[in-house]
Amino acid sequence: MPWLMESKKYFLKYVWKGELVDFVELGIGGSWLFESPVISDGRGHFREWFRATEVEQVLGRSFRVAQANISISHRGVLRGIHYSLAEKGQGKWVTCASGAIWDVIVDLRPESPTFKRWIGVELSAVNGKAIFVPENLGHAFVSLEDNSVVTYLLTSPYSPKDEHGIHPLDSELAIGWPSLEMQLSDKDSSAPTLKEMITNKLLPK
Repeated sequence: MPWLMESKKYFLKYVWKGELVDFVELGIGGSWLFESPVISDGRGHFREWFRATEVEQVLGRSFRVAQANISISHRGVLRGIHYSLAEKGQGKWVTCASGAIWDVIVDLRPESPTFKRWIGVELSAVNGKAIFVPENLGHAFVSLEDNSVVTYLLTSPYSPKDEHGIHPLDSELAIGWPSLEMQLSDKDSSAPTLKEMITNKLLPK
């Protein structure tokens, strides 16, 4: 899986171990990977995917859940790249409850030292991983299996007027997507390029 190996160079070392879980700081400021054990038996699987006290201790900030979303996607469905310019921003805590996805975080802040950097992480029902996407970063994913269920906890509610996107196949970002037949929504397939959003001054700060 070369697309996965490419993104691993941006992972940092394990920096915090909780009672049952590990937090891994990623190579784009403020983003984290969370790994928890998956308990399996003849009935299926169980895992804990969010504990506010530990999350807030590691992030050094509060995480107020203002909205929770679920999406279900067929294999090859690509959603993103999305970001919010709402006044308070929109942080996301994301995991895959069924199936598997390849989840991507993109730094879209022109003044950031990691501007245009992306990191990809596979999230699945059985690998016990979740990610934190902080405010002002772009987020996208592609479904690796049919009926992949993605759950999100958001720090602010959806605001259509503040929601923006960049075409996920933009050559300027050169994201190394898996070799799948991609399916995009009309909105995402007609999304502007990074250069267009720079010109229009509609990127996060």
